[in-house]
Amino acid sequence: MDISAHILKGQAIPALPLALDSGRRFSEKHERALVRYYVSAGCGGLAVAAHSTQFEIRDPEHALFQPVLELASEAIDEAIAKNARPFAKIAGVCGLSPQAQVEAALARSLGYHAVLLSLAAWKAQDEKDVLAHCTRIGEILPLVGFYLQPAVGGRPFSYRFWRAFCEIPSVIAIKIAPFNRYQTLDVVRAVAESGRNDIALYTGNDDSIVVDLLTSFRFDKSASAQRIQGGLLGHWGVWSHAAVLLFNQIQAVSQEKSFDKSWLTIAAQVTDMNAAVFDSANSFRGCIPGILEVLRRQRLVPTNFCLNPTEALSPGQSEEIDRVSKAYPQLTDDEFVAEHLDDWLA
Repeated sequence: MDISAHILKGQAIPALPLALDSGRRFSEKHERALVRYYVSAGCGGLAVAAHSTQFEIRDPEHALFQPVLELASEAIDEAIAKNARPFAKIAGVCGLSPQAQVEAALARSLGYHAVLLSLAAWKAQDEKDVLAHCTRIGEILPLVGFYLQPAVGGRPFSYRFWRAFCEIPSVIAIKIAPFNRYQTLDVVRAVAESGRNDIALYTGNDDSIVVDLLTSFRFDKSASAQRIQGGLLGHWGVWSHAAVLLFNQIQAVSQEKSFDKSWLTIAAQVTDMNAAVFDSANSFRGCIPGILEVLRRQRLVPTNFCLNPTEALSPGQSEEIDRVSKAYPQLTDDEFVAEHLDDWLA
């Protein structure tokens, strides 16, 4: 598969959550069910071992990084073999260079097509050093850059950083997830002014999904418009079938000269749903448990537990998920999941 061409077409790519049982043990059965769910939902790829999969899978007491990567890769291959189509396998890679190089090499050996490179470990290093690190990892697998918001461990980077990042030959995409409009513009402008038309932009701004995908960016009257082609999102790890349908509609609408203002209402509804799931009211403390809670209600995972027992739903978060689920049933996919769940868990 030509991973660059596939990503450039624009895909709906969720981030894979981690399924744990009541003893906080890895549930392989439910993890496979999740992968089958995302493939059946029509997603164009899956990001494994990123934030939603929990960075703690790398801790020695859990030692789940390789098992999760292996299971997800095998489950994707099995599911895609039943109905062959392009599907991107993207591995989350983090840490300083020694750790990231080992992780990227493992991902390559397991058949992943690209790495989603977290820079959360590079808290205060000079941007030139960070770029050198990115170049090293890009020699192992194609790179998807990752602008992670500070609230969950990221750091700000300058426009100059992203403009230089675009000069790395192995870069195929950038996931823009600072949850910040100014910093989002920095990345889009950097790609636009790099002259490269082979770098795809993907929104990771779960608070602005629809607006990001509908916006045509233009920084110079003589330049062509720049678009965000797809989404690589933790939010799309839930209600994924509905998300794919919505994404396909947005792709069609974005090709038109104008679109109905009702899309702005839909944009606000999606953001409202994300606020409940990601626990924005409590600085995103319940983000991962919120994702798991939606999946638990659908019986796709057995619990909303995290490896870190202090990570749990915030007070009132369950009620907020109740509220948005009832308010926007068109953006959920409970019936789709119920129809196929037994097959996915088999």
